[in-house]
Amino acid sequence: MTIPQSSLSFNTVKKINSVIAIAIALLALLFIAGCSSSPAAAPAPPPPALPVQTVASSTVTTYQEYPAAIEGTVNVEIRPQVSGALDKVFVDEGALVSAGQPIFKINDQPYRAALNNALASLHAAEAAQGNAQLEVEKLTPLVANKVVSDYQLKTAKAALQIAKANIESAKANVSTAQINVGYTTIKAPVSGYIGRLLKKQGSLVSPQDVEALTQLSDVHDVHVYFSLGEKDFVGFKDQYTGLTLKDKIKHLPAVTLLLADNSEYAIKGKIDMIDGQFDKTTGAITVRASFANAQGLLRSGNTGKIRLSLVHADALTVPESATIEMQDKIFVFALADSNKVKKVPITIGGKNGTDYIVKDGLKAGDQIVLSGIDKLQEGTKIAPQKAAEKVAKN
Repeated sequence: MTIPQSSLSFNTVKKINSVIAIAIALLALLFIAGCSSSPAAAPAPPPPALPVQTVASSTVTTYQEYPAAIEGTVNVEIRPQVSGALDKVFVDEGALVSAGQPIFKINDQPYRAALNNALASLHAAEAAQGNAQLEVEKLTPLVANKVVSDYQLKTAKAALQIAKANIESAKANVSTAQINVGYTTIKAPVSGYIGRLLKKQGSLVSPQDVEALTQLSDVHDVHVYFSLGEKDFVGFKDQYTGLTLKDKIKHLPAVTLLLADNSEYAIKGKIDMIDGQFDKTTGAITVRASFANAQGLLRSGNTGKIRLSLVHADALTVPESATIEMQDKIFVFALADSNKVKKVPITIGGKNGTDYIVKDGLKAGDQIVLSGIDKLQEGTKIAPQKAAEKVAKN
């Protein structure tokens, strides 16, 4: 609004213009200050409180399992040694028999007839020997008195030697016939359990048969066979003291047999044999453990697993849940300076339950973050919290 100068004095107009100029300047300053000012920065959030654990060394025992096959200490195929009709079967499948107990009976009539013929031949040879002896005795004084020639006596003595030889041959035939008669009764060579009876009563049997009559297994003790690869074998023998494998076997701890249902066999076994060479096809070596089997719970042909224990002295362990896997590598977050975390790769040397055995990457006294690691980044600052205190709070 403009005030006419005619109605105001000069000084008054001057004062009004000064006030307006000052007001405009103040408004300009307020506008500039309002444009240049910014809201106050929000305070930084506190570092996350995460549980940490100090890595310590200890003696840890781990277990390795290997597929195994069970066999009796003695597995015998029962086969006939003479041909004939199977007259009798004295046992049933699965029966426990003692050494020397009859199992089968083959018709022995042809073999008894052969024995009688052999005996008759023996008696004839013995009679012939008697006649030859008499001839020698008759000619001896006649030759001495020069009644007959010496040639006749020599011939008689030769006939006597032939008669003696015939007796020895007849005795051998008798012995063979007696053996064959004995073979008609098939007896258990060892104590054990009878397998399936593949030939029934009345069947014709022969030593040339492809299939055996049955199998007999002595399972009072059993042998359990399993295989170790080259790498496992090197680690296996490095665990125990001794200069030779024989010495090392003496120091091996007892082993456990896991049955087909993963239950543990009640009796511990002992490794008592390691094969002399590796199988070229499989690249593995066979190891044998022996188990007592007084109750006969194990049979030849059973399968299972052998559980071996391996002792790791001064081993470092970390929980599997405290690790993260990236690109086929396993990492943990270790606590570094200023409570900042550092991603550390580790090498796993085995597993003990839910813990990894660390072969390389950590040392005793290092601290690692136990949980919340999926949100951590390299260099993140945390508020470390002892794992025991965290558990107590929970």
